[in-house]
Amino acid sequence: MDLSTAKVLVTGGSSGIGYATAKRLAQVGARVAISGRNRGTLDKAAAAIGALPIQADVSREDDVVRMVETVVRELGGYDTLINNAGFGRFAPLVETTVDDFRRVWETNVLGAMLAARESAKHFVQQRRGNIVNIASTSGQRGSANGSSYASTKFALSGLTDCWRAELRQYNVRVMQVNPSEVLTEFRVNSGRPRPPENPTKLHGDEIAHVIAGMLALDDRGFVTEATVWATNPKD
Repeated sequence: MDLSTAKVLVTGGSSGIGYATAKRLAQVGARVAISGRNRGTLDKAAAAIGALPIQADVSREDDVVRMVETVVRELGGYDTLINNAGFGRFAPLVETTVDDFRRVWETNVLGAMLAARESAKHFVQQRRGNIVNIASTSGQRGSANGSSYASTKFALSGLTDCWRAELRQYNVRVMQVNPSEVLTEFRVNSGRPRPPENPTKLHGDEIAHVIAGMLALDDRGFVTEATVWATNPKD
């Protein structure tokens, strides 16, 4: 696709991978909307990159319906969803609470489904579009204390396969990106200590580069899945 004419929604676009992706796409001429729950953070991020801010919680159906309607109306069309909103909670199984488990699933899985469902309605009607699901290497192999988060990313991989099988006939490309550890606010937001800055580990820009490259491929083809690792990370 021609990124300079793309009309894009990035959920969870006010920080981290979402912000880096929205910024990269805006820099090449795409019209970009970003969503998030925190009004102040959202507005600041949108102003910095020239994006349309839409306050929304993707785990709430009414918010998602309004969010997609706003994108279509304000951008004058819509063709690309970056399904990025998500967070994690990490604890041993015996200490995992129902509330934490449910909240992570409601955002990472239910939220992703709602955003994709409302976007797909528009994409199917116009017979073209792109959905990029931001999963994780945690969805390829589980780890200790990762029950809540890893299970959502395994689930997102299954959803990606289902949506790809359904939507290809409408020229809708459904893709998945699996980042390894990326130095963003994710770790702090999950209740763990902030990692030190480390030039050998991945940053949001690397993931944004991969997403933009996948989208830029001519519409006759698509990359189904890309996994991104740091080359030689040092602690």
